[in-house]
Amino acid sequence: MAAAIVQRPEMRLLLRQWRERQWLRPLDVAFADFLWREVPDASPWLILAAALASHQLGRGHACLDLPATLAAPGQALSLPPAGDEGLAGAAPALPPEEVLAGLSLADWQAALAHPLLVAGGSGTTPLVLAAGRLYLRRYWQCEQDVRAAIERRLCVSPQLQAALPVTAMRTTLAALFPAVAGERVDWQKIACALAAGSGFSIITGGPGSGKTTTVLRLVALLQALALADAADGQPARPLRIRLAAPTGKAAARLSDAIAGALASLSLAGVAHAEAVRAAIPDRVGTLHRLLGGRPESRRFRHHAGNLLAVDLLVIDEASMVDLEMMAAVFAALPETARLVLIGDRDQLASVEAGAVFGELCRRAADGHYRPATCDWLTAVSGERIEPALVDPDGSALDQAVVMLRHSHRFAAASGIGRLAAVVNAGDTRLLAERWRQPQADLAFCELPGEDERRFRELAVDGGPLPAGGHAAAGSGYRHYLQTMRAQQPAGTATAAAFANWAQAVLAAHGEFQVLCAPRLGPWGVAGLNQRIADALHAAGLIRATHGWYPGRPVLVTRNEYSLGLMNGDIGIALELPGSTAGESILRVAFAASGAADGIRWILPTRLRAVETAYALTVHKAQGSEFAHVALLLPAVPSPILTRELLYTGITRARERLTLATPAGVGLLQEAVRRRVLRASGLLQ
Repeated sequence: MAAAIVQRPEMRLLLRQWRERQWLRPLDVAFADFLWREVPDASPWLILAAALASHQLGRGHACLDLPATLAAPGQALSLPPAGDEGLAGAAPALPPEEVLAGLSLADWQAALAHPLLVAGGSGTTPLVLAAGRLYLRRYWQCEQDVRAAIERRLCVSPQLQAALPVTAMRTTLAALFPAVAGERVDWQKIACALAAGSGFSIITGGPGSGKTTTVLRLVALLQALALADAADGQPARPLRIRLAAPTGKAAARLSDAIAGALASLSLAGVAHAEAVRAAIPDRVGTLHRLLGGRPESRRFRHHAGNLLAVDLLVIDEASMVDLEMMAAVFAALPETARLVLIGDRDQLASVEAGAVFGELCRRAADGHYRPATCDWLTAVSGERIEPALVDPDGSALDQAVVMLRHSHRFAAASGIGRLAAVVNAGDTRLLAERWRQPQADLAFCELPGEDERRFRELAVDGGPLPAGGHAAAGSGYRHYLQTMRAQQPAGTATAAAFANWAQAVLAAHGEFQVLCAPRLGPWGVAGLNQRIADALHAAGLIRATHGWYPGRPVLVTRNEYSLGLMNGDIGIALELPGSTAGESILRVAFAASGAADGIRWILPTRLRAVETAYALTVHKAQGSEFAHVALLLPAVPSPILTRELLYTGITRARERLTLATPAGVGLLQEAVRRRVLRASGLLQ
């Protein structure tokens, strides 16, 4: 066994030193102290493992993988610590490589053998050790619950498929998906068929691959079948269908997409077409609202003892759903209800612990469809799966996962689409070629940290221009601030006029967004927000750089149920006429589809959890898209700069992307080599 630290005082001192250097969170050390107070004879190695397991949760892992930690000890801590340059006075600390040197897996597992603190599964111990992975019990239980719920739903899929009317399925699918010349396989049609025949299914695909269209037609298919299914003289009942997303922003975006697609959806040839159209929901809520989230609590109103009244639940942007929330969804879902998860498997996983969607989609690209599944799909849809995707040994989960393989957003010549594909493939050579040869919708910029002129050009006016590109009205933040000034109604205008103005300002703001990777440092949210505010103030576009002022964009960072605001909502402070002549007051305008005029006005003093939103982290921007994205990356490599982060940031751009970094293409190449690999045992 390693001899560096074997006594309790030495281990307690080490954990405190790691906390001082921000290698551990205060919460992690407090948890270790609590365990040692409760069980004083616990091994120092057990307490170290507990602190690391707690720390892993804060980094998105469901557990501490003991073998992986011994193989790469530095990966178990937040190294290098964010903002380490400000910790010059902190006490020196042994790095994890030295602490764990010489410690074998067998010795570490032996040290964890304490019946009051660690068990192999059932029981009440705070920690669970399973197959070399150490969990906090809550997350071990969540993982067990999610796995068991998926397995139960997959078990009923054969019966669901057998109960579906083959002729009606084929006729309805043919009406919903007219044949397109030149397309070999219609994966949207296959996705609808598989989701209809499974209690649990997943539809994954990149930007513009047709996920929203597929959801809409899936709902139409199931409602058409349900409305045709009258039994014993009773009238047919439409299915109770709910659409949900993890954040308010993602929910609003899907609501708009569904409403737009529903208006143009052709139901010619679909039985009971008008009844089907009326039965398609066009409102999307957040998962917290769906489950009945309680303020300041982890608990929900809907749970195993109070199930949701739903026959089909569709969750969009499912890559953002963490392990604990997924367990809560399954607990509140009736066993007879279908669950469909929609998302992009290549995006960043949730901020909280777990990467459920990514794990479940791991084999999606290769299909692994059993011959029986292929035969059934051909019978109900007319589509034939290519032989390369057939696997007699495919798992039950494989039969419920479909990857949409064609992007309708990015054309073959799209710089954004091609860059996203190169990043996803991890091809560093092609990445360097793209850097040297930008395209009309794509600009690269080496942005020195001290070059304020070029920074102002980017933030204020959206420059530099792409190769062969031209200036666009919404290129930078100047656009929405000029819209705010130019379209502000007179003080005597109606409430509707001010609501229309707010909608115009919010829409103009949504055309351009600066994204970044870290929260701290000059290239993080705090540093960039201040630099952008300074640049806008210098350009005469805002009247202040701190506090509340007209034009300040803010991001809601916590659900505010009493205000009707959700984490991720963006609002803009606007000046309204006061109660007396010449007086003005500030209100923050948020888009609200449920409000009579489409705007929710909130007093700034009522917003307890907001931050300035000139710059957003890529994580916070998930579920959103913008006409033009400026992705600003730091000057030095960081563990958070990964292939998944780059891909997610790139694909937030709909029409134009500016990628800027002081470090050049070398930083991007290093980032695409680094993958997000979250510790979990969900599929094992």
